[in-house]
Amino acid sequence: MTHASITRPRMRAGKHPPAAEDPSDADLVARARAGEPAAFEAIVRRNNRLLFRAARGVVDDDAEAQDVVQEAYLRAFTHLDTFQGDAALRTWLTRIAINVAVSTRRKQRHVVPLDDTLADAAPQETDMRFRHFDPETPEAAADRHQMRDLLQTAIERLPDTYRSVFMLRTVEDMSVEDTAFCLGVSRDVIKTRQSRARAMLRQTLAAQMEPYMRGTFEFAGARCDAVAAHVMAELGRRGLLRPQ
Repeated sequence: MTHASITRPRMRAGKHPPAAEDPSDADLVARARAGEPAAFEAIVRRNNRLLFRAARGVVDDDAEAQDVVQEAYLRAFTHLDTFQGDAALRTWLTRIAINVAVSTRRKQRHVVPLDDTLADAAPQETDMRFRHFDPETPEAAADRHQMRDLLQTAIERLPDTYRSVFMLRTVEDMSVEDTAFCLGVSRDVIKTRQSRARAMLRQTLAAQMEPYMRGTFEFAGARCDAVAAHVMAELGRRGLLRPQ
């Protein structure tokens, strides 16, 4: 008997087979509902930075924001059956995180007015010029680091009402619609608050610093691992994980 030869496609040198696609949110939610530990951890790691930035837009320090993120995950995972998919998973989680953060501030007797009506007038913008930086030089790297620190400090000093919007819209690049959903206000209010927040920042910062915004309030490495470990341990303690 003769066997038909099978011609296998040859791979070019240096090429690797395409990586498997990341699971969808719907798939992760279904697996998490079944108690799969890897699904819970994947959701945590996929959304850690967003939730941290959302929380940091309301509370005043990184440690407090980390506590908020952990509590938000636990609230979400213990009520995962209520997630209907009407909003994206990241948006649903963000709204929970913001609610936890607001509750935390209220317990400290610092109420966050997330539903106030803002005046239409915005502060006058100040155009402050910075020199152009060559991204190839060591001096440029130091300058970028310094500008990021200055920008992060300026964002921290924004009033809570504006900081929460600025963190979601400008730093995290969340849509107007999703930001409005997370904060429970109208699209027009979100647009107004974002405009006013930018105007406040421009009083001390130049527009040239905006490309570095996405590098602020990083949430990775040890802090990311700590949140994942805490949430997974708590889920195990509550009996929500399926035995391996």
